[in-house]
Amino acid sequence: MKNLLAIEELSAAQITAIVDEAVELKASRGNHTSKPLDGQTWAIIFTKSSTRTRVSFEVGIRELGGSPMFLSSNDIQLGRGEPIKDTARVLGRMVHGVVIRTFAQQDVVDFAEFSKLPVINALTDDEHPCQILADLQTVREKLGGWDGKKFAFVGDGFSNMTRSWMWAAERLGFELVVASPKSCQPPAEFMAQLSSGLVSVCEDPKVAVAGADVINTDVWLSMGQEGQKEKEAEFAGFQLNSELLADANQGHIVLHCLPAYRGKEITDELLEKHTDTIFQQAENRLHAQKAVLAEVSRA
Repeated sequence: MKNLLAIEELSAAQITAIVDEAVELKASRGNHTSKPLDGQTWAIIFTKSSTRTRVSFEVGIRELGGSPMFLSSNDIQLGRGEPIKDTARVLGRMVHGVVIRTFAQQDVVDFAEFSKLPVINALTDDEHPCQILADLQTVREKLGGWDGKKFAFVGDGFSNMTRSWMWAAERLGFELVVASPKSCQPPAEFMAQLSSGLVSVCEDPKVAVAGADVINTDVWLSMGQEGQKEKEAEFAGFQLNSELLADANQGHIVLHCLPAYRGKEITDELLEKHTDTIFQQAENRLHAQKAVLAEVSRA
């Protein structure tokens, strides 16, 4: 695996191998016998702000022996309109790999093509593969794995998180029910790509959550959509709260990729009840991304 651009592009074996290695790297943190990025410099290019993604990648690259170089869009000529392919060609001659957090998925694809470097998608409007890998690691640690489990996602049915979750369900073979307002549901042409029959979409959060082992949510308005108050109003009734989760499977876990708007997509009470899982999920960004970095370094 030279790049991590999307969950869609991974096989079940690749996803499982990354999660396996993430668990091992977490257990051996501070005592790694291998430094696969030794002597390497990795550029971290962000056009979207971040807490967890930036910190986890900078720490992870260092712990694997490499040197991170953080570049915001204001630091480089991308911010002044230089074509992505030209920036990619330049960095391809100077650094050893690139982590990108940006808006358009095509920018990540183009960067990989023109730089010829290992490229990791740290979030685009289409997918958030690193988050899903960390979430799967958390499910492994909390529930022993995903086989035979029912997953529910309550919120925007066609955000980067839900798209990545749908591809994860398709690849790994677990049931996923997405509850979303009709206007925020995936188009038919997207759903037609999912042939397993394990992914379904509905408008009733109670249907999605009933019998679920893993209940996931995210902010209702993704980064860059904050001013869309009309869209936000459509999510009335889609809040995760104790009443909604009453019919979830016993022993269920709640996931949120953070940051959370307490009192909107999830109540403060429920988030506090599940802080152990949610902040373990945040920590696992470090370990899952280290596994990805190690994997692409071997390509």
